[in-house]
Amino acid sequence: MMNISAIICAIVAAMGGFSVRQKTNLSLLSLACLGLLVTGTGAASADEQDWASKAPAFTFSDNLEEQEEQLRTNPLLERFAESRKELLKDPHHPIYHFVSPENKLNDPNGLSYWQGRWHLFYQGYPPEDPRQHWGHAVSDDLIHWRDLPYAIYPDPENAVFSGSALVEENRVIAMYHGRMVGNMVAISDDPLLLNWEKVTGQPVIPRNHPQAVVFDPFIWKKDGMYYSLSGGTLRNGPGGQRVPAQFLFRSPDLENWEYLHPFVENDLYSLVGDDGACPYFWPIGDQHILLYYSHMSGGKYLIGDYDTERNKLVTTGGGDFNFGASAPGGVHAPSATPDGEGNVVVIFNMNAAKPTEGWDQIMSLPRLLKLSDDGQLTQEPAGDIESLRGDHVRVDSMTLPANEELVLRGVEGKSMEIVAEIDPKNASMVELNVFRSPDAEEVTRIKFFKNRGYRNQSVISIDSSKSSILSNVMSRPPETANVRLGENEPLELRVFLDRSIVEVFVNGRQCVALRVYPGRDDSVGVSLRAQGQPAVLKSLDAWQMNSIYDQLLRY
Repeated sequence: MMNISAIICAIVAAMGGFSVRQKTNLSLLSLACLGLLVTGTGAASADEQDWASKAPAFTFSDNLEEQEEQLRTNPLLERFAESRKELLKDPHHPIYHFVSPENKLNDPNGLSYWQGRWHLFYQGYPPEDPRQHWGHAVSDDLIHWRDLPYAIYPDPENAVFSGSALVEENRVIAMYHGRMVGNMVAISDDPLLLNWEKVTGQPVIPRNHPQAVVFDPFIWKKDGMYYSLSGGTLRNGPGGQRVPAQFLFRSPDLENWEYLHPFVENDLYSLVGDDGACPYFWPIGDQHILLYYSHMSGGKYLIGDYDTERNKLVTTGGGDFNFGASAPGGVHAPSATPDGEGNVVVIFNMNAAKPTEGWDQIMSLPRLLKLSDDGQLTQEPAGDIESLRGDHVRVDSMTLPANEELVLRGVEGKSMEIVAEIDPKNASMVELNVFRSPDAEEVTRIKFFKNRGYRNQSVISIDSSKSSILSNVMSRPPETANVRLGENEPLELRVFLDRSIVEVFVNGRQCVALRVYPGRDDSVGVSLRAQGQPAVLKSLDAWQMNSIYDQLLRY
């Protein structure tokens, strides 16, 4: 007998004279009968849905040599290689920043170090089933990433949302949010983390938890117990407005989780309206850092003391990784892990600011985070970025005349590293301009203002207002951050250009990053300029950067 859903579908298909609203109402009724709507009387529950992935999945050996042999002929990796060949034809596709091998990219997840290799997971979207899966890449040096097959697939969850990874002596534990069901735990212990098994096969913390919002979990271990943060908000801000909250859970066995309380105290650094997605909580120096993503203001962090008796982070400092809205073109979510020496390595996804066919977001370069002697967070490039350096040009010391732009002969390119040391003297502003067309119709301006920030700090800014003549590039205000320099300390810039991204590290203490999309083929120039009074260029070195993708096109 034909069921009622089929009958309604047939009626809707036959009634061409019905209005759009009438057809929509009938269609919704049909979907409800089919159990495809998850609200309302008679709707199918989440655990009754068939959310198995349609993407190719494989089971691998537990032996490293056998795994490598299997990967050499893996059809999914062959597909990735062919896809990368096409994507790299796009002039805005980076050559040394990681981009997913097919389709779009979202949050990085579970950055970790296991058996001598760095592992990066991320939200990937297989073309045949474009729901979030955990994509997977591996690296020996944090720079040269190698594609691996998708790691974690949906089912019983609707999609594999963001989470983290905890490395134990004999296994790696991934804890993530399973869309529509709750927080999930999966375990792998093979050499390349290719095989994952979900603990209980069901959510270990259900999405409808009565005491706390549940999503984007972070996991760590203390005194034989597992702890987990789940990002969320509380209405305890000014006027009852929402402010970030991190809800703390505890478990002895990864299966049974007890809710404890909100984790963070004294947070005076987040904005009213921020939320606490994608949390990562690690020791750094003699304190702890909580990195997270705000859907309102992008990547952020809190520094504080971990009160292990009360299980609270008592905040003593905080700041931003993104200075403005995270989209378009800004810094998005973090994924972070200890470096084994008391510091933290973090990588972010960077939002797109222009439609691109077959790909969109990219990963930032990894950053090494440390605490300075005075408790300030410092940022430097992490990994063996120097291994990518190719042809080199050096510019010796020179005076930068006031109000005169100097174009540097022989220093040009769209995928470069530039290291410059500048004495600003009394100039009101010093500029390093990149992606410059010969007539300056297109130019991205990196601007430094000495002692013009809060409490007499200096200011670094990326101005993209003239970065592109293309009509579909989305504009945004300049990315502008404070940076502390000593009274007579020279400005040290380390700038990374890669076709559609600019990352600027300042004296190892601050980093600003932005997506830009030069539209002209000849927007490759570099220039310097001092405003108001002369400055001194002490030195400048520039390298053409080699691609990390050559090895990925040989499957």
